[in-house]
Amino acid sequence: MVKLTIFMVVIFSPLLLTAQERQGVRYRDAVFEGIKVDKDLNYSEDGKAQQKDHEFDLYQPENDNVVNRPLIIWMHGGGFKFGSKGVHEAELTCRTFAQRGYVCASINYRLSKSKFSFKFDDMQKSSYFAVQDARQAIEFFRKNHERFHIDPDKIVVAGNSAGGIMALLAAYTSDEELARHTGVNVTTKAALHNTQQPEKVAAVVNFWGAIYRLDWLKNARVPIVSICGNKDGIIPPTTSNGSMYGSVDIEKEAERVHIPHSLKVFNGYSHELQVHFNPFFADKGTEERWRKAVQFACDFLYEQLFK
Repeated sequence: MVKLTIFMVVIFSPLLLTAQERQGVRYRDAVFEGIKVDKDLNYSEDGKAQQKDHEFDLYQPENDNVVNRPLIIWMHGGGFKFGSKGVHEAELTCRTFAQRGYVCASINYRLSKSKFSFKFDDMQKSSYFAVQDARQAIEFFRKNHERFHIDPDKIVVAGNSAGGIMALLAAYTSDEELARHTGVNVTTKAALHNTQQPEKVAAVVNFWGAIYRLDWLKNARVPIVSICGNKDGIIPPTTSNGSMYGSVDIEKEAERVHIPHSLKVFNGYSHELQVHFNPFFADKGTEERWRKAVQFACDFLYEQLFK
């Protein structure tokens, strides 16, 4: 009986009360108060990229002695033209995840140079290079998992808007397939990060993003949790023109092909969970809706990764 008790403590203690600050279940509930943030780190191969495209901020619980923690790579929105790792929404989201015991990396990635062109073809091409950066970040954290005390088999790709698109594409397409679809001319195989297969990740957190083709969901079996507003006119939850497929479409296809999935729709709200989408000023209540969205994602991830 004593041996059984010791065994149970060893197995389940990483999920329970390791935080000390608050009661709750690690990776599901907010058990940490203090969050440590290391800014302007770099995930490029040499760690010395001259531009800021490959910088990231790392969020983790203070005084956390657990190793092999799950990592969330968070990718900001902005239509592949604007935004950065330090925008308020990214900081809010990463802190909220870290309060639950996750390590969370908010990354920069290459943005479109034609910032005042809003053509769909340009957005697709820009997404190809952004996904290349996401893949590089995943590889960096896998190689450096001991340095950051993360579990290389529990890397979650996540993001809002353009970042949600990136997360879905990284998990469900290869570079070769994405280059062909977006019309990017890649002249050598060496320029492709992963020619044949999507990234092997533990899950996708999709905040009002989309995927270009639903049949790509057959390429892998990565759990997907999606959040959106039913009034979203920027990336509609369901499409009518076949150019890309939003959260409701993804939910239906995931059900059809037997991918673990969950969807939360905020009725009455638009893009970024705002009443009326404004890229510069969020309306009152938006931040609280984001927190609820993160909690919904954490509930799903806990069921998929820790039970």
